[in-house]
Amino acid sequence: MDVNELREIQVPRKTVIAGAGVGLAAAALAACSTGEPAGSGASSSSSSQAPAAGEALAKTADVPVGSGVIVGKTVVTQPVAGQYKGFSAVCPHAGCLVNKIADGTIDCPCHGSKFNLEGAAVHGPAKKPLEPVAVRVEGGSIVKG
Repeated sequence: MDVNELREIQVPRKTVIAGAGVGLAAAALAACSTGEPAGSGASSSSSSQAPAAGEALAKTADVPVGSGVIVGKTVVTQPVAGQYKGFSAVCPHAGCLVNKIADGTIDCPCHGSKFNLEGAAVHGPAKKPLEPVAVRVEGGSIVKG
C-alpha cells in the first residue's frame, strides 16, 4: 500500500469517537486497579484494615497498661490494668486519623490535638472526645462489638 492509498482510507467519525471512549475507559480502570485479583483480600498493610464486629482487634498482651494500640480506624487503650476502651481513630476536629499513643495521650498529627486514654480531648484544637467504639475481651483477645 502506498501513501496515496493510505490517504484515501477514511475512518468514520463514530468509529474514532467510540475508540477514544474505549481507550479512556480502559485507562480509568487501569488507574483504579490495585493489581490484585478481585476478592483476594490482600492488603499492603494489615493494620489499615478495620476488623468487622466480632473480629479480634488485638491480643490483650499487646495493649500495655497506661497506653494503647491503633488498629485500622480503631484505638484500643488500657487506662488501668484489665480495663480496655475502644475509640474511633478519626479526630473530631478535622477528620484526620490519630497516629500515635505516647506519654498517656492519643495524638493527632494534623493539628496537634491530644486525647487521654479515656478518649477525652486534653489539648486542642479538638474540643470533642474521640467517638467511643464498643470492645470486649474474649479469651486473650480484644474484640470489636
